[in-house]
Amino acid sequence: MRAVIAEDSVLLRVGLVKVLEAVGYEVADAVGDAEALLVAVERYRPQVVVVDVRMPPGFTDEGVRAALVIRRQWPEVAVLLLSQYVEERYAADLLATTTSGVGYLLKERVANVDDFVEALQRVAQGGTALDPEVVAQLLVRRHRDPLEKLTPRERDVLGLMAEGHSNAAIAAALVVSDSAVAKHINSIFTKLDLPAADATHRRVLAVLRFLGEG
Repeated sequence: MRAVIAEDSVLLRVGLVKVLEAVGYEVADAVGDAEALLVAVERYRPQVVVVDVRMPPGFTDEGVRAALVIRRQWPEVAVLLLSQYVEERYAADLLATTTSGVGYLLKERVANVDDFVEALQRVAQGGTALDPEVVAQLLVRRHRDPLEKLTPRERDVLGLMAEGHSNAAIAAALVVSDSAVAKHINSIFTKLDLPAADATHRRVLAVLRFLGEG
């Protein structure tokens, strides 16, 4: 069974290589960014890839976007995503394509080698492996209003966005820095499940969600 690993942390990358090789996998390549991952998959055509969700250059969703490209261009390649935190939107994005040969685990699960290997084997054989915490949050997500996740300050920012204010005007109105406003807006986009692929429309979509509540 051939595998490719994409993880920007050198220590974790080396550890994953050792774990996979110890249980009989041939690790064709171990890379540190999403672009190199796609090159490696095209070159080696592995049966499975292990991918970090956040990688250079932006450390946002590069791994997820690469995983979606892999599933689209090489659907026979199984994908196991690893994440530092539960980010149910990314799990939902991956599962929206297929539930065969996909997995999403928290990195802390890697510490339990037996559980990690079992999940990897299941994904490589065409099954699904989802972290219990991810499943729990996906279920909760089905029954909650996304706007309920916003903090009071984020609601203030979104309300000013709905009024048509720029970031600078919002910063002046709330007496905070421009960078603080940018962070609040990015958090709003994440909590409202507005993907980076819709970057040019996310501000409008966020406002529509806000107005829809009213």
